[in-house]
Amino acid sequence: MNVLVTGGGGYIGAVLCRQLRDAGHEPVVLDRLFWGREPLAGLGARIIRGDIRALDDAWFDGIDAVCHLGGLSNDPTAEYNVEANWQMNAAATEALVEACKRHGIRRFTFASSASIYDRETSHELHTTPMMCDEQTEIAPRGAYSTSKRKAEELILAAAGDVFAPVIFRQGTVYGHSPRMRFDLVVNTFIKDAIVARKLFLHGGGWMWRPLVDVRDVARVHVAALTTPLDRIGGQIFNVLEENYQIRQLAMLVTGSLTILKPDWRVEIVEAPPPKIVRNYRMSNAKLSRVLDFTPSVTVLESIEDMLRRLPLERPQEFGNPRYYNIDWMSLLEEVHAEQRGFASIY
Repeated sequence: MNVLVTGGGGYIGAVLCRQLRDAGHEPVVLDRLFWGREPLAGLGARIIRGDIRALDDAWFDGIDAVCHLGGLSNDPTAEYNVEANWQMNAAATEALVEACKRHGIRRFTFASSASIYDRETSHELHTTPMMCDEQTEIAPRGAYSTSKRKAEELILAAAGDVFAPVIFRQGTVYGHSPRMRFDLVVNTFIKDAIVARKLFLHGGGWMWRPLVDVRDVARVHVAALTTPLDRIGGQIFNVLEENYQIRQLAMLVTGSLTILKPDWRVEIVEAPPPKIVRNYRMSNAKLSRVLDFTPSVTVLESIEDMLRRLPLERPQEFGNPRYYNIDWMSLLEEVHAEQRGFASIY
């Protein structure tokens, strides 16, 4: 199966494309290549350097399925450029769906977000939020989650006999990727433990998050490509390994690093609560029941895997702006401003 992967050069996409190849599929990468080609090194796939906001029908020739990961990827990145976030995550998704329908592409997976469950209610510290499933009423409040909700609505409105999309509300992702990031909570804690030997728990870290390893996220997209569409088409699925409190994640990181480096002392420091408290949990029961898939890579296993792979003795390497979405985008804008006389990479 020839699979077009939007955002195929990104944090999840670089893992997904390799899993597609391992499963016998042919990934076709559609990406602006903000982070270069290195994350796709050795893949041997066709790479289309393009913007999902300016789709070319030629890109869809010979394509059997689409995995749509492209767009801005979390709250801080979305708030960095709200208009670009809406263009990529909502408007471009609508155009992509229409292109799929024109080309008779029925299989379509969409990377939505668990942050869609983040609401104004029940966000007090020490409060255990309700367990959200796919039927839970949603009222997202940030630019990122609002754009994801709109994209979901557009996708589901187009579902029918000629188009059978599957939406995955993915938890906060962690784990190692060829396009590594250290601006995701577990990965950030690992970086801070190595570089600063200190972790900050804002508001005590009592807030809950649904978490999932990047390899499991990729696996669920691959699984959906061969699951009968009459079982999953036009449906939403939560994707997570487990719900964790932020303070639990900090303790797992410090404990794992202490075992590996007994002479290192990592301090956990209480910090003021964040301006906006995000506190939500969700269930993956439907995913397990209907798709027969349950994410299995635990946070502890992923932490140990990252600690084996990362340059623990070279903490200066963690400062590379490529590992941080906003830092890298800011740098790219500076370069564009100097070379082309304007300040926006969008």
